[in-house]
Amino acid sequence: MDGVSVRRGDSTLLHDVDWAVELDERWVVLGPNGAGKTTLLRLASAELHPTTGSVHVLGEKLGRVNVFELRTRIGLTSAALGLRIPGDETVSDVVVSAGYGVLGRWRERYENADTDRAEALLDAMGVRGLADRTYGTLSEGERKRTLIARALMTDPELLLLDEPTAGLDLGGREDLVGRLARLAMDPAAPASVLVTHHVEEIPPGYTHGLLLRDGGVVASGLLDDVLTDENLTATFRVPLAVQRRRGRFSAYLR
Repeated sequence: MDGVSVRRGDSTLLHDVDWAVELDERWVVLGPNGAGKTTLLRLASAELHPTTGSVHVLGEKLGRVNVFELRTRIGLTSAALGLRIPGDETVSDVVVSAGYGVLGRWRERYENADTDRAEALLDAMGVRGLADRTYGTLSEGERKRTLIARALMTDPELLLLDEPTAGLDLGGREDLVGRLARLAMDPAAPASVLVTHHVEEIPPGYTHGLLLRDGGVVASGLLDDVLTDENLTATFRVPLAVQRRRGRFSAYLR
């Protein structure tokens, strides 16, 4: 992103954003509500065009590329996507149908290799035993794991995770953070961007951080350089201290 701003009416959602993600990097985007995180992710997923500035995704410039073809190279999880999945769809079909980029299996034909990959991804996310369950019967944590498996189904070049651990209990969060950490440390894994409100939800293996406040960049760069007391305080407007232990971050009031 180069000099990117997004405006809707009198509201400025993002302004003057310069940001680049390399293929071997794992980024965390942090900020309070209304900071512009969702807007940033919509740009990165080719669902939104900037008002000013330019956005290149996987080498393609938005406005000069077929976004429908580009989106097949991107894996995305979000609460909005989850709401669009039919409740009577089986978990297995939720994942395998990503190969056609559809929500709700109809008359598509899939090869054995497709169903085998879907099963392997569900297993990696710890929900293989739910393959025959319907999506509408799943818990929040089970849905989030299913959506991550779906996002990985097409072997994407870019993985975008919008608050993947939000709403989970402590055990569910820690289990999923561990699985995301293993994915982040896999050299064959795609470039990743994870959006969260909480430093405690950052999986080990993530390398870079972007802090947003009021649509602008507070800090950007290597994670250890970005997650400082001063930067978090400026981002959340409360006096915060941050510490790192065994690869995990935590923050508290000073």
